[in-house]
Amino acid sequence: MKSKDINPETTPKSVPNIEAVAPQTGEHPGKFRVFIHRRGIWLIGAILVVLAGGFGYNWAFCKAIVVYNTATVERGDVENTVLAAGVVQPIKYVDVGAQTSGKLKSLKVSKGDRVEIGQLLAEIDPVLANTALTASNAALENMTSQRSLKEAQLVLTKLQRDRNDLLFSHQVISANERDITQAAYDVAFADSSSLSAQMKQANASVNTAKANLSYTKITAPIAGEIVSITALEGQTLNANQSAPVILRIAKLDTVKVWSQVSEADIDRVKVDQKVYFTVLGQSQRWNGQVRQILPTPELINNVVFYDVLFDMPNPKGDLYIQMTAQVFIVLEQAKGVLLIPTAAVGNAIEGAEIQIQVIKDDGKVEIRPIKIGIKGEISTEVKEGLKEKEQVVIGEIKTKNATANKSALSARKGL
Repeated sequence: MKSKDINPETTPKSVPNIEAVAPQTGEHPGKFRVFIHRRGIWLIGAILVVLAGGFGYNWAFCKAIVVYNTATVERGDVENTVLAAGVVQPIKYVDVGAQTSGKLKSLKVSKGDRVEIGQLLAEIDPVLANTALTASNAALENMTSQRSLKEAQLVLTKLQRDRNDLLFSHQVISANERDITQAAYDVAFADSSSLSAQMKQANASVNTAKANLSYTKITAPIAGEIVSITALEGQTLNANQSAPVILRIAKLDTVKVWSQVSEADIDRVKVDQKVYFTVLGQSQRWNGQVRQILPTPELINNVVFYDVLFDMPNPKGDLYIQMTAQVFIVLEQAKGVLLIPTAAVGNAIEGAEIQIQVIKDDGKVEIRPIKIGIKGEISTEVKEGLKEKEQVVIGEIKTKNATANKSALSARKGL
């Protein structure tokens, strides 16, 4: 069979030139078409498999997975408190000053020393006080001598008056002579009375000088601890206008805590409420009761605070003056009740009935109504709706793949 010449110009473009492209194997062109058809089917199938694998991977590994952050319902204690900042102060202290002027001759104590009532603390140079006492005694002695003279004159004028009164009654002397002796007696009596008053004043001056001399020895008015010393040995003290402070004695066996409560919380604070506090550097918790609420507010950074005071025994001296205290005033508390984290109840108020998410035994999430009680900063009391050891949802974590999901689960277990 002879092959015919094919004119490319007359051959339709839609019909492929089979003979031109067919392999020179001697096979029939129809068999090649079958080969091409089968190859196309396999190629399409492979593409579909790749696409399906891609969609499967995206669905299995890239789909967002929700992991629940849970907490266990436990039994314990809960309390609702008002938080305040406080400072430790002595319950009683005395500023010991100088009541007389002079040079501070010596200090007998140091800061931190414990003293008893009447113990000698300091001594002021007694030279000035001794001089004043000597002058007062001299003035008193002088007036005592003058008084003796005046009393003698008074006795003499009284005798003269009495004699002239007798003579006048017998008409021996005139009335003028009698009146002169009466006037002399009255003057002598007035002089004696005036000198008696001056002697009282001189006695007072002597007593003052003696007191000033005694003030040169400064003793402890109360038992306590020396917490500060403001004067130095050799310093001149001037007590004419105000008593200069030498040192301060404080009783530290019991201290007083001044806590500042904001005006938003002060209405909830009452006398005799339980209170506890901690101080920096100590793990001990100190317990007491509210003793007094001062009515006068204090403005700090445009915020109104009220002072709430309570006393605290300090037998071992572990609490020091000016220590910063973190104070918790207990409004209400409950012991041995079911508790869940406060984060699980959100902004719900005490006594409210709310709905929360609970993890069932099969891992599914259940919406369950509960009733809450006391709401604390960390834990909240559950009165109805939950049992001990149940798991409640307190948050959700969304992950993008299985690896991230595993990390999220590990992180949740570590919480």
